[in-house]
Amino acid sequence: MEFSFPHYLLSKQSVDDRALNRTVLDSLKANLPAAPIRIIEIGAGIGTMLVRLLRWDVITKADYVLVDEMGENIESAKEWIPLWAGESGLTVERIAENQLRAFDRARDVRIHFERGDVFDFIQKKPAPADLLIAHAFLDLLPMPESMPKLLALTKDLAWLTINFDGVTSLEPAIDAALDEQIERLYHETMDARPTGGDSRAGRHLFDHLRMAGASVLSAGASDWVVHSVDGKYPADEAYFLYFILHFFEESLTGNAELNAADFASWLNERRAQIERGEMVYIAHQMDFLARV
Repeated sequence: MEFSFPHYLLSKQSVDDRALNRTVLDSLKANLPAAPIRIIEIGAGIGTMLVRLLRWDVITKADYVLVDEMGENIESAKEWIPLWAGESGLTVERIAENQLRAFDRARDVRIHFERGDVFDFIQKKPAPADLLIAHAFLDLLPMPESMPKLLALTKDLAWLTINFDGVTSLEPAIDAALDEQIERLYHETMDARPTGGDSRAGRHLFDHLRMAGASVLSAGASDWVVHSVDGKYPADEAYFLYFILHFFEESLTGNAELNAADFASWLNERRAQIERGEMVYIAHQMDFLARV
């Protein structure tokens, strides 16, 4: 199977749609300033959060800055967002090489694409946003030292979503002891990343935000729960599951604590479970809305 990270980001749209905590989302809606607003999203991928906020009528008039380090993501965003907008009845204008405008009678969003490391972006001292978004991103960064730098990007709100919080579950069991070992070692790779990361980032954000001078307005679980219906996974979620196993394979191949043959057999059986529509995947995560 060909593995494409932009395709993975597309495939998890429906998973994220279900997972995002509605209480935290309602708090975001209640606290957003009057339009037009300025939004900065870090680790923005291909723009699925921007599209979601338009689909869900959370934003109508905005200046939206997408920041991502991966050139592949930014190039995909430049192609996919106009395609989605056109199919959704919005007019799209290309203002400049890295700027678009998508609008209709009710909505008008100017989109800016910024390729680069988030901390390099912060060094440019961009105009602070009304809302900072970090979606499935903060658990990849060194904490707590990153939080004050990130919050400098907003003068008001930070919506921090899908922060992994230490629970991965794959069902049905293959071998209880092996399953537990693989899940434990997988979490340990998150904690050992040289670039930073935390397998319990969700629960730790309460303290990181407090130490950075922010107050939590709302928080709640945003678990990924993926299962088949009548033997078939919704939307493109089978690809999403294959990519999750790809993460496991990349992270744990060659791990000295793990028997290579047992791990290869485990991966093959998990893939067969997906093919049969049997595998259930659960990951515990947390969403936050904070005010600086």
